[in-house]
Amino acid sequence: MRLTCREATPTTTILTDEIPLNVKEAATFLGVSRQTVYVWVERKQIPHLRVMGRNIRFLKSELDSFRASFKQEMENE
Repeated sequence: MRLTCREATPTTTILTDEIPLNVKEAATFLGVSRQTVYVWVERKQIPHLRVMGRNIRFLKSELDSFRASFKQEMENE
């Protein structure tokens, strides 16, 4: 089991046993292109983690929630 740290607030850290996904894995999971994921990250529309400044990672549990809300928005249009 791998533990990863996630910054919840500037002074709090959450430990989780999830293995973070990279951009390619997140794009595949969400069914979109890597470029779309990068755009969402830039616009702060998708929950993500920054590792060592530039590396972007995603927790699958957060992507599940994001995907559900994204699908609901698409159905409402």
